[in-house]
Formats: sequence, C-alpha cells, structure tokens
Amino acid sequence: MIRIAILGDIGAGKSFVSKQFNCPLFNADKEVAEIYKNDRSCYQKIKKALPKYIISDHLDKKFLLKAVLDSKNNLKKISKIVHPIVRNRMNKFLIKNKTKKLVVLDIPLYLENKLNKRGDVLIFVEAKRKDIQKRLEKRKYFNKKLNRNLKSLQLPLTKKKKLSNFVIKNTFNATKIKNDVKHIKTEILNI
Repeated sequence: MIRIAILGDIGAGKSFVSKQFNCPLFNADKEVAEIYKNDRSCYQKIKKALPKYIISDHLDKKFLLKAVLDSKNNLKKISKIVHPIVRNRMNKFLIKNKTKKLVVLDIPLYLENKLNKRGDVLIFVEAKRKDIQKRLEKRKYFNKKLNRNLKSLQLPLTKKKKLSNFVIKNTFNATKIKNDVKHIKTEILNI
C-alpha cells in the first residue's frame, strides 16, 4: 500500500485535491467532527479539561472555538485529547484498506503529529494567499485569531513544501487539479 499524505496551508484546497485521487480517503477534519458529535469519552475529557466552555451535554463547536480563541493553551488541551482518537481511527482505516494500492491521508497536522512513515508520498497543495483568504472568509467559523492559533501548531509551510515529493499549484480550477492528480497518480504507480 502506498500512503499519500496531502499537506498545505489552511484553506489551500487539500480536501478537494484528496478526493480527486479516487481511492480510499481518510479525512481527519471529518473524523474530528464525528468524534465531537458522537464520542462520549472525548466529551467527558474535554469537559473536565475545559469546564467553563462545555455548558451543554455535547461538544458545541461554537464554544470550543471560543476556548481556542481565548488561549492557545486550550487548543493544546483539546489536541492532546482528540489527536490520539484520530490516530486510532487512522490506524483502523489503514488496516481496513491494507490491500489497496493507494490510500490518501488528508490530515492537517500529519508531519507535526509524526504520522509520516518512510515511503509515504507527500503532496503539498499550494495556493495564493489572496485566494486562500477569500475561501476562508466564506467559512462559517472563520476568524483571523483562530487561524493564527491553529497555524501556531503547524510547521512552516516552506518546510512542508521542501519535504514534499510533489507540489500542486491550486488555482481553484477543477480541470487543472484533476489533470495534476492524474499525472501524479500515474507517476506514483510507476515507481
């Protein structure tokens, strides 16, 4: 199995690129949403770590975002609870798909959480800052301070790009992205 990890800035289009590979896909953001919605153990741990922000019987994204905006330390507390659960789900996904030729891992903190293994194919999605900004502003919970706090957990983009095997320049043209992915996929499978 070849593991393809998609790297890049927040809002650069990593999830769109990931879907174009048309193979089993692990999307960490979707997993986190599922964990927040259904994992009672996670709820209990976060409620214990951040009691003043958890005021209902479920994890409300609005209150978690407030916690993250109030302190980078709160983000670290949440990450310490959530990341091991995501890692566990990723491992189950990999076991389930072990006979597939390719799998795609769309995990924003892939390198930071040391999930990478020798032989992984790293693809960096690059987009212009103004295009990213436009996309982020359309998101429901976008906030510049939140964006800064999230970026504080990440390696510099220049380092991620340098470590990558391929770079996709995302101009937000679906046809171009599909062609880039097709070319990369062919190259990976012929290695």
